[in-house]
Amino acid sequence: MSAHPAETPRHYLKPPWFARVVGNRMAARFRPDVVWQLSVDGWQSGRRQRTPVAVLDHDGDRYLISARGQTDWSLNLSAAGRGQLDHGGRTEDIEVADVPVPARPPLIDAYLANYGRMPTVGASFRALPDPADHPTFRITRSAPRA
Repeated sequence: MSAHPAETPRHYLKPPWFARVVGNRMAARFRPDVVWQLSVDGWQSGRRQRTPVAVLDHDGDRYLISARGQTDWSLNLSAAGRGQLDHGGRTEDIEVADVPVPARPPLIDAYLANYGRMPTVGASFRALPDPADHPTFRITRSAPRA
């Protein structure tokens, strides 16, 4: 995985109050076809944290891209290398690999083509245009839970 989260400068866009408090709770209701729930253990606290994410299907692989930059979930996922995705009543355990910065632009372009019209997504990439500011993970293994 990448460097320990505390060892790198953090580029992060804090979501506005409405997006954080209301939007995150309602996202799956507005776009159930797109929104998954990612659960990952905190790298400092060890507590399981959940956040809505959009999974990108691209060229036969699946990816998670942090639109808001180096978010808590992306730092936790990078440190842990694993988490859980929940979608439509289905849960899967996942393992991930960090995508190197030079390989991110086509993935970010595909992410924006699919999700750029969702509230705040396009604006987040305009505010943080450097691909290095958007942790990107390829899902390397997925195992459905019974």
